[in-house]
Amino acid sequence: MKIVAIFSGVKRDGSNYDQAKEVKPFDETKAGVKELGDSGVPKIPRLFIRPSEKVQKSSSKSSNSGLQVPTIDFEGFGSSRRIEVVNEIRKASENWGFFQVVNHGIPASVADEMLAGARRFHEEPQEVKLIL
Repeated sequence: MKIVAIFSGVKRDGSNYDQAKEVKPFDETKAGVKELGDSGVPKIPRLFIRPSEKVQKSSSKSSNSGLQVPTIDFEGFGSSRRIEVVNEIRKASENWGFFQVVNHGIPASVADEMLAGARRFHEEPQEVKLIL
């Protein structure tokens, strides 16, 4: 698979850059970032580069060391806590985009095997993943 070709027709000169034109061909390949790297792309496509003016500059005045990933306790989810848990999920999703769940009842061995399976899938060649 030669992914580099899908980026060749896109203008990259500042104001003429059309990200949608670059996203569509990449999405249509059903390839992920891993395949992009595996294909030997010599330069990271602009699609994956965030302009420096949009990157928040770190400041000595603001420290992220006090931030904590939201943790949602599923204990009692099937009881009267259901509405409370759903609201916690909504709030964490809106404010953070992700969260950690505890007391979900899934054995660690099952969670570990799910992660291992996901890793195995993503390490497969693109041709194999398209079959699945």
